[in-house]
Amino acid sequence: MSPNRFFPKRFRLLAGGLGAVLIAASAWAASVPSGRLPHRSGLIELYWTGGFFMHPILLCSIVGLAIILERLWFFAKARTDTRRLMNELLRVLQDQGFEPAQRFLHSQRGPVAAVLHSGLLRAKHGPEAVEKAIETAASIETAFLERGLIWLATVANIAPLLGFLGTVSGMIHAFEAIAAAEEVSAKLVATGIYEALITTAAGLMVAIPVQTAHNYFVSRIDKFAIDMEESSAELTDALTTYSKQWETFLSTMKPPSASAHR
Repeated sequence: MSPNRFFPKRFRLLAGGLGAVLIAASAWAASVPSGRLPHRSGLIELYWTGGFFMHPILLCSIVGLAIILERLWFFAKARTDTRRLMNELLRVLQDQGFEPAQRFLHSQRGPVAAVLHSGLLRAKHGPEAVEKAIETAASIETAFLERGLIWLATVANIAPLLGFLGTVSGMIHAFEAIAAAEEVSAKLVATGIYEALITTAAGLMVAIPVQTAHNYFVSRIDKFAIDMEESSAELTDALTTYSKQWETFLSTMKPPSASAHR
């Protein structure tokens, strides 16, 4: 069972399409004189008032949103009732044999089933081979679980920095306007500071939910890691239980009968 099926291309296409739209909109805004920009109310007006640095902040929000949606879809598809899975696996392994247990795991979704399936594929080589295969598969599955999180962390770190940079740039322009003005009024100073602080607020508004989503996904990954470790240990113990009749197990491709342990 390949974990690649949990990483659909449509989310990457979504991020690319939204990014292309943003780039086109930014290029259009740069080509239009500021006096001719359409006036809008609410968030759109704040966006244009914030200046150039609102564009990369918007790009960060699009990238973060696309990754969050993809990861939510991924974890929803990978969610597994581990206890039910293990009970059914042990039952199939004992009652029906080795190959039906493999087919059962192959039909299940999620990283836990993938790790157990990799271990059973090496069962004919002995318990040590099973443990090694499980460790390798667990490392691979963990890498797929963590896929995209580095970009979420990057967005969470960069967005507020872009906001602060926009604020510094806005303050520079505000003080430049104050220096050029013959009469300095409170309105002129307040307007410059107001426009400069918009980017800081925008950066924080992007970073906070992205960081929250990142922490949530990390907690989900930790839960999957614990499930994989516990299930793998339980499977290894179950196979070790039959170690006294391992040769018979390999020759018949069936586990020992329940009566053999009574």
